[in-house]
Amino acid sequence: MRKLLLASAATIGATLAMSGGAKAQPVKPVAPGTLVAHVNGYIQFEFAGYGTTDNTSTTAAGTFKLNPITTDGDVRLYPGFDAQTVDGLEYGAQAEFRTSSSDAGIRVGANQTTGSSGNAISGLDGIYVKRAYGYVGGVDSGFVRLGQTDSVFSLDQTGVIEAFGDGAQFNTDGGIASLLPSDTSIGGSNNFIYADASNLYATDKVVYITPAIAGLSAGIGYEPNSNGLKEGYGNCATASSVNTATTVDSTCAAVSSSPLAGDIGKRRKNTIDAAVMYALSAGGFATKVSAAVLYGAPIEYDGPKPATASPLIHGYDSLEVYQFGAQTTFAGLTLGANIKGGQVEDGYAFKPKGARDALALIVGASYVFGPFVVGSSFVDSQSAGAYYPGATYTSGGKKHPLGKTLDEYAIAVGGNYVISPHLSLFAQYLYDHRHQIGNAALDVSNSSALGAEEKKGASQANVLGAGLTLKW
Repeated sequence: MRKLLLASAATIGATLAMSGGAKAQPVKPVAPGTLVAHVNGYIQFEFAGYGTTDNTSTTAAGTFKLNPITTDGDVRLYPGFDAQTVDGLEYGAQAEFRTSSSDAGIRVGANQTTGSSGNAISGLDGIYVKRAYGYVGGVDSGFVRLGQTDSVFSLDQTGVIEAFGDGAQFNTDGGIASLLPSDTSIGGSNNFIYADASNLYATDKVVYITPAIAGLSAGIGYEPNSNGLKEGYGNCATASSVNTATTVDSTCAAVSSSPLAGDIGKRRKNTIDAAVMYALSAGGFATKVSAAVLYGAPIEYDGPKPATASPLIHGYDSLEVYQFGAQTTFAGLTLGANIKGGQVEDGYAFKPKGARDALALIVGASYVFGPFVVGSSFVDSQSAGAYYPGATYTSGGKKHPLGKTLDEYAIAVGGNYVISPHLSLFAQYLYDHRHQIGNAALDVSNSSALGAEEKKGASQANVLGAGLTLKW
């Protein structure tokens, strides 16, 4: 969940996490026999200037250029309620609404093909639901979450310091990193080092979180498929029901095998995750360490063998990811580190069989002093990227094997001035670099349409921005 500077300096440490992704329940403690409704939210706006290897791209159609000065922003709403029975049973519900994005020059809510005001196509309805879940339980018994929500692999992520600048760094939907062309941003703005990613939390699941005993807590979650609430049930007459207009995917949420290539390597089934965390406060230090694992199976391919090289020839490994993290806070200074690895691609996608496992590290720090916050983080990541066995690229008139590793590293630096509990200003700088030999997506300026002989397979980007956050 996106971290934001949403409080006064005196209470900032306790309120950096938005309620939609907070682990503790309820969101707002209430007295026995009462119910409290709330509608929280925020608006964020920023100016930014950026430069990337994709700012100018020359293709057979001509040259395209990006204006290096632009604006961006985000708005989110968090309606919900918290309640408690007279016997002490706590329960409630929480939702998160966001604004959607659209292609350039097409207003949100319009038909993307024509730009007319007819029926909006999927994903362009203006406001959409990102999280929606209920909870029930108690401090002594633990809590159960049901719905479209974070599971423990995300909730118990420790050591990923995001609470500075715009509150998201490269893990963003509406923040400064979303201004960058996706091929120039680590993981396409979806690097797997960030477990608080919508590929994981925007799916329907059941989660149990244990009570904390002597600082030790744990949890487990189960997700039958990778759909959210009411997704995949609108046009599922039979298991073979497909989108006949494009024939790219099944419309059924619970499909476990498919003859359509577009279904494979993206959709998952029977995802299970588990985590354990230990928290200790002593001598002025507040310390947390955690470990978690995540497993998910890809739906099976049951179509014809591809005539040309593709990941479908070999299939995909199951999603098997681990993470370890630690962080400590003393006198306003927070230091943290987190490592993740296993059978995974950016975006928590499945990796092709025969491709390398992924490994990523993030280290970061933030410091709160008076009304100010400063912070920084560094990411180093290696994954299979575009590689699969048999993948090639052409250079010098000859075919060469595609590089087996996508190397990515990134730096984020930011600061905030908290004017009031509901208003803060921020500034942030991001830099990242991506490299994989032969990966054409990272080499737009050397388009094959121009007959370029050399494919460097590298991109880089940097962006500097400033803005304000208003919250309620």
